Amino acid sequence: MRHKSKLIISTITFVKQELIDAEGGHDWFHTERVYKNALLIAKTEPVDVLVVSLAALLHDIADSKFHDGDETIGPKKAQTFLLNNDVDSKIIEHVTQIIEYMSFKNSFDLDTSFTSKEMEVVQDADRLDAIGAIGIARCFNYGGFKDRPLYNPEIKPNLNMTKSEYKTSNAPTINHFYEKLLLLKDQMNTKTGRRIASDRHKYMEGFLKQFYAEWEGEK
Repeated sequence: MRHKSKLIISTITFVKQELIDAEGGHDWFHTERVYKNALLIAKTEPVDVLVVSLAALLHDIADSKFHDGDETIGPKKAQTFLLNNDVDSKIIEHVTQIIEYMSFKNSFDLDTSFTSKEMEVVQDADRLDAIGAIGIARCFNYGGFKDRPLYNPEIKPNLNMTKSEYKTSNAPTINHFYEKLLLLKDQMNTKTGRRIASDRHKYMEGFLKQFYAEWEGEK
């Protein structure tokens, strides 16, 4: 395996190229933020930082949302890249499994068969980027990308949806706050993740309060 620092640089270069035309909420800058969040959380967790780094950088290399729901493309692309860079087979397997199982949509599967401290760190880092100010921006950016309405009072959030319903939902963007974003604070795995999520959660609650007040013409 090539020197760790060179491997990280090569991975960053690869991911930047792969995501050059990505939707704004799932582009290189999203990946970079998740990478930074993961390194921050990893400082207080007993983890293999190389595994965390590679998984964070490669986690959205082929998001299933942009590949007709196919959840196998991302892990396969990551595996091929790591094989081509002579990465140790155990690290490849670990990174690939993190990418395969860390997504929020997999939380609908109660029998998820893989977890690790490294996955918990990367999962928290990814979920942090889905909440707070950036989470709000990403949410509306994706809603616009999918041509969804901002809000429709007549369409209530589905709080009991299946994984299939979640993947195919075309509900208004505001509904996504209740169907995912506001749930993430209580799904954090690490102490650092929970601390940061708590502040970002409060920011989203304030935003929603202001949104509804403006919608009703109250202020």
